[in-house]
Amino acid sequence: MVTAIAIPIVLAYFYWLTKKEMHANFQEWIKLEDIPEEAVVSGKIIEVTEYKERFYYHRYNHVTVLRVNTGFKEITVKKVTPLRKGSFPHRFKAGEIVHLYGNWKQGYFSINRTVRKA
Repeated sequence: MVTAIAIPIVLAYFYWLTKKEMHANFQEWIKLEDIPEEAVVSGKIIEVTEYKERFYYHRYNHVTVLRVNTGFKEITVKKVTPLRKGSFPHRFKAGEIVHLYGNWKQGYFSINRTVRKA
């Protein structure tokens, strides 16, 4: 009798816990796109590296790492884009002159918006 009551309660609890964790991770994944524009880096792109990384189970990020020569020094810049259906990440080419808007995080510059200079 106790088993007939306890097992569904335990299953319902773990289902609720899993749903709550998945929702929290989804919100964190979406927030990767919203980077405050606190600073600007302008310069010429020297090197472009792109790769795909797993964020959480079936959620992936497209990461673009740029080395930008500002005229004074070379800066590592990173653009993280959550991969959703129908989304296309920004493509960069070496030699482009760009203005990158974003902020500094953990030793690199994180991009929110890009303006290509003609």
